[in-house]
Amino acid sequence: MKTGYVYILSSHSRRLYIGVTSNLENRVWEHKEGRIEGFTKTYKINQLVYYEVYPDMLSAIAREKQLKGWSRAKKIRLILEMNPGWEDLRLR
Repeated sequence: MKTGYVYILSSHSRRLYIGVTSNLENRVWEHKEGRIEGFTKTYKINQLVYYEVYPDMLSAIAREKQLKGWSRAKKIRLILEMNPGWEDLRLR
C-alpha cells in the first residue's frame, strides 16, 4: 500500500487549500511551479504550512474529507499547533 499525505497549503494572504497525495514532495513542487490548474494556481496557494502522514491512501482521503468539513478557525488552530510561524515547510 502507498503512504498517504494530507496537506494544507497557504497563500501569502492565508487563503487555504487542503489536498491529499501519495507523493507529497512532488505534489508540493507541482503547486509551487503552477503545474496544477485551478484554485491553487489562480490564487497562488503554494506554501506548505501543514501535513500529516498516513499508512495508506484510504486513511489519508478520510482525513482530508474530515478536515475539509472543519471551520476555518479550526483549520488555523491545527496549522498553528505544528507551524506557529506559518513557515513554508521544507520536506528535505
